[in-house]
Amino acid sequence: MTTFGQLEDTDIDIAIDERDAGERRGMELATRLRMVAAEDPDLAQELVDNLIVALDKAMGGNFREYLDGDARTAADRVLAQGNSPS
Repeated sequence: MTTFGQLEDTDIDIAIDERDAGERRGMELATRLRMVAAEDPDLAQELVDNLIVALDKAMGGNFREYLDGDARTAADRVLAQGNSPS
């Protein structure tokens, strides 16, 4: 960690490129979902289910192809409900 005056390089949160910016937005979303899950696990599950459905629609029904393991199993469960979680 490098210190410049009173600022440390870890204090600066500037995305290097669009990929980094997208990754940071994804991490923020994950953090917010964890906060919701701590308060209301059922609501968090509903939000995740709706996100899976929306991503699958946006990707032309191919979202699950980008997943493996438990994530694919969860997506299969949600998508088997006919794209209408809850």
